Amino acid sequence: MPSSASTRDQTLLSPISIPETTITRQEWVYRQLKEAILSGQFVPGRSVTLRGIAAMLDVSPTPVREALRRLVAERALEAHGNRRISVPQMTREKLADICAARVSLETLAAECALPAIDSKRLAHLWRLNEQVDEAVENRDLGAYLRRHREFHFTFYDVGRTSVLMPLIESVWLQFSPFMRLAIDHIGVDYLVDRHAEALHAVERHDIGALRFALEADVREGLGSLTEADWKSLETETD
Repeated sequence: MPSSASTRDQTLLSPISIPETTITRQEWVYRQLKEAILSGQFVPGRSVTLRGIAAMLDVSPTPVREALRRLVAERALEAHGNRRISVPQMTREKLADICAARVSLETLAAECALPAIDSKRLAHLWRLNEQVDEAVENRDLGAYLRRHREFHFTFYDVGRTSVLMPLIESVWLQFSPFMRLAIDHIGVDYLVDRHAEALHAVERHDIGALRFALEADVREGLGSLTEADWKSLETETD
């Protein structure tokens, strides 16, 4: 696993493939930047410029400016007076609030989604869980972050969750860069997930066990960083 310091050396955007549809260039740039934030390609405390992003995505500054404005409004990024943009620094208090928001939103979303999770979706969730485990075994942080997020979003995005999903995504936008930095620091060996417990609860249609597993998944993840972890991370991001 690479060190945190190496992750912070530079911000490199790896454009994702989006089907050629009727979306505007601004929407394309917005989706590229949102995926980059969710996958931890932006690091807390490290700033980038509008022109730098435009060059990496090979587009003009105009659609980048509008996409960044949206992401700043969503609190995924913050703008500075020198025309630079950065991911907001994470604090212990903010992380505690994010964990609380995740528990509230995601347990509710899972409860709403439970009646609509059929055998096909459940089988897909089990495959995603296996891929999460494989990423941990292979010490592949990038794959872990993608599959971990895909597992949660696939779980919730069914049934009556049209209101909840945008809220959940907003919270993930605020903590995903820090999640990558923290895991890069502590290593994937220390990760604990309750995905299998959650899926077994789905099979039993046990709402109480499902809510318990998802809350534990959040609380035992980044919510369990030690004092030493925080001191080290704060030093690295200063």
